[in-house]
This record gives sequence, structure tokens and C-alpha cells, in this order.
Amino acid sequence: MSSNRVSSARIAVVQIDPKYCQVDDNMSKVKGLCDGLAPGSVDLVCLPEMVFTGYVFPTADSIKPFLEEPITGPTSRFSSELATRLRCHVVAGYPERLPDEEIEPGVDEWGNDITRVGANSAILFGPDGGCVGKYRKTNLFETDTTWAKPGTGFATFHLPPPLNSVSLGICMDMNVQRPLEWTSVEGPYEIASHCIAEKSNILILLNAWLESPDDIGEDTAWSTMNFWAHRLRPLWEPREGESSDDRGETNVVICNRTGKENGSKFCGSSCSFQMRVSLGKPRLTHAMGKDEEGISLWTI
Repeated sequence: MSSNRVSSARIAVVQIDPKYCQVDDNMSKVKGLCDGLAPGSVDLVCLPEMVFTGYVFPTADSIKPFLEEPITGPTSRFSSELATRLRCHVVAGYPERLPDEEIEPGVDEWGNDITRVGANSAILFGPDGGCVGKYRKTNLFETDTTWAKPGTGFATFHLPPPLNSVSLGICMDMNVQRPLEWTSVEGPYEIASHCIAEKSNILILLNAWLESPDDIGEDTAWSTMNFWAHRLRPLWEPREGESSDDRGETNVVICNRTGKENGSKFCGSSCSFQMRVSLGKPRLTHAMGKDEEGISLWTI
């Protein structure tokens, strides 16, 4: 059996409805949820994409007041303090302010002139409160393209057991990078291929994923969860001529937000999957509801 199997990693997933631009109130809500966690009771806390600012910023000017410095910004300080208190790792999504030399003009997908002033980012802190690593969303959603500079590729961090090799993506990273086109047969399955190459034990996805019409009226976004699993198909589908032990197990944790914001409805349904070729299909191991706010502690 492959050595990249994870045993008993304890992961806390925070699913909230962050209020648009209400950073302090959103932090208070997350703090209240995390206050019930005892130090040493968890290995990793996950906070979703742009957890404290909200997500639907229509222009670069609208998000500028909420862009944050890595390490010293509000999300980083909060995450560092939480990691120190709980003696664990914490990963959180936030809108990163670009240094002046990186700010650049661009054109959005509709041909409009824009200025890229930030990046849709995530930051990871360790049990000592220090920054372990940073990541910028690689495959941008249309909302991001009004202000954000794309990252240059997915990230993997080699952490102490039981987390081990942890890959990180943000929401649209599950889809393909334009101008590529995706098909269920050919893919490309970019982030899944990255996980295979890196022998990732865990894939963490921090999301602000919208509700699908197929999930309206459902308590849990089953259609969307099925879509997420399908986008990671190489992690669980056997391939001709390949032994079931050629690839190890990857546990996938998807931390999504819920609620409504500026006309957009998010689907919640944070979940985890066990993905292994010998299973022949993804195995859903945990799930939250579409509109549920709270914190769930999962052992994977």
C-alpha cells in the first residue's frame, strides 16, 4: 500500500454567511464558533474563501479598502492567534493587496479595461503562529477578474503528521484555466493531476461556490457535491493497466461559505471525500447543509 495515506487527521471546517464588508463582525462570528475548540483538539482549521470581507466585489475600486497585507493584515493576525491558541494549523482565504510593482492593467473576459490591484489568496499558519505558506488562486472566476491577478500554480505544503502532504486550492481552481475547454473524458483535471504528482495526502479547497439551479429546494447541494467529486476524477477512477496501489489515498476537504450577497446565493454544503483508486468511486465522509452556519470537526 502506498505510503501517502493519512491517519486520523482532525480537521475543523468553518461554514458561515459572512456579511459583506463587515470584517469585525465576521471575525467575531468565527471567533465565537472556534471558542468551543480546546487547544490540542484539532490539527487544522479551515476558513473559506475571503472569509471576513465577503466575495462579490464588482470593481477594483470597491475592494481596494478591504485588501490586506499578507502576514500583517486582519485575516493573517486572526489566523495566527487562532493557530497559537489551538496549537494547530489554520488556513484562511482573504483578498491580498498587491505590492505596487505587481499592480497592472488588464482586460476582463468581456474586453473591459481593468486594473489588477489584488489577488484572491489563502494563507497558512502553524501551531507557533508563524506563517507556513501562501497561495494565490490560479483559475479565476468572473467576479475575480475585475480586480485580481491570477496565481501561477497550485501549492503543496509538507506538514508534520498526521497532516503530511497538503495541497491547497481556492474554489474555481477545481475548473480549468482559460482558454482550455474541459470534457469529462479528456479533462484536463488540473488540480487533481497536481495532487497525484505531489502525492498529496489531503487536498483543501476554500470556496465561495454559488448555488446550482439543480440544488434549489434541497437542504444539501447534492448536485454540486457530485460535480466537485467528478472534477477530481483522476483521484478515484481506475485507469487501464494501473494497479490500485499505484496511487495512494487523497482525502478532500471542501470548506464553502453559505448565505446571499449582492444578488448571489452560495451553496454551503462543506464536505469531505475519501478518494482512492481501489475504491473505484469517491466516498463522501462528511457533509454540512446548504444554509447551515457552524463549525464541524471531522476525523479523516
